[in-house]
Amino acid sequence: MKALVVSELAPDFAGTGIRDLPLPEPRAGEVRVAIRAASLNFPDLLMTEGKYQLKPDLPFTLGMELAGVVDAVGEGVTAFRPGDEVAGGSRIGAFAEHIALPAAGLRKKPAALSFAQASAFGAAYLTAYVSLVIRGNLQPGETLLVHGASGGVGMAAVEVGKLLGARVIATSASDEKLKTVQARGADHVINVTRGFREEVKALTGGRGADVIYDPVGGDVFDESVRCIAFDGRLLIIGFTSGRIPTVSVNMPLIKGFSVVGVRAGEYGRQFPEKGRANQDAIWKWAEESKVKPCIHAQVPLADWRCAFDMMRGREIVGKVVLVP
Repeated sequence: MKALVVSELAPDFAGTGIRDLPLPEPRAGEVRVAIRAASLNFPDLLMTEGKYQLKPDLPFTLGMELAGVVDAVGEGVTAFRPGDEVAGGSRIGAFAEHIALPAAGLRKKPAALSFAQASAFGAAYLTAYVSLVIRGNLQPGETLLVHGASGGVGMAAVEVGKLLGARVIATSASDEKLKTVQARGADHVINVTRGFREEVKALTGGRGADVIYDPVGGDVFDESVRCIAFDGRLLIIGFTSGRIPTVSVNMPLIKGFSVVGVRAGEYGRQFPEKGRANQDAIWKWAEESKVKPCIHAQVPLADWRCAFDMMRGREIVGKVVLVP
């Protein structure tokens, strides 16, 4: 089978390429899936250079999320059978024609989602759910400020925020991208290249945002500190800007806000029962068509570099999916 393999950690994908690998055989408790779509995530880009917290032994196949059709099951597997359409995640291995992974990591693909949408669903919406429901305690009527709103995790947060009854202000560095974000439910949009502090304050009557969802970091975090409400929650999702910011602790003290770190996957690993409940909640939303990923492009696996360049160049609105 064909797979996108990292053989060496190096810049500009120098150690990454398509390789021929043996077809995996499912072990006890595992399922083999013929992959129909696999979603690209920012950590995939970081892992090609060893800059992500997960550092698999070399060589390894990239890819964290997938959807496809079961074509073999290992001993003891009763929840799935060949022909089932499934979706799920594996920390690596999804950018390939086939993958063998634990059955526990899969769910039946909701009929409401295409293979591309199902492959792009899990990580983004779990991040939004854990951030806004579990860690951020977002309440109906509160104001949610979503940064990086044109990306996959940002768009998920906009949708989930609206579903929870919040007033959503969304930011991005592109007016064109913000048109799509607003069409998908944001109440207000702001281009961050012109600053956002004063506009957020104006939109909230001077109070500021109750919850701020920040996957960007850097200057965006710094300015967020200046427009968060008293008793607000500033959620740290990631640092796509490339700079990890700092805050003087007198600011949370004086302004009475919390800085909250969010690692949705790790939350589930630390608290398995809660993790399963979180997963059940988001996939139920998908089955009921309450939320649905925005797919920017479907790119053949052979053209993987084009997909990565889209992400690196910040061209994406929603998610990019690789198709074997």
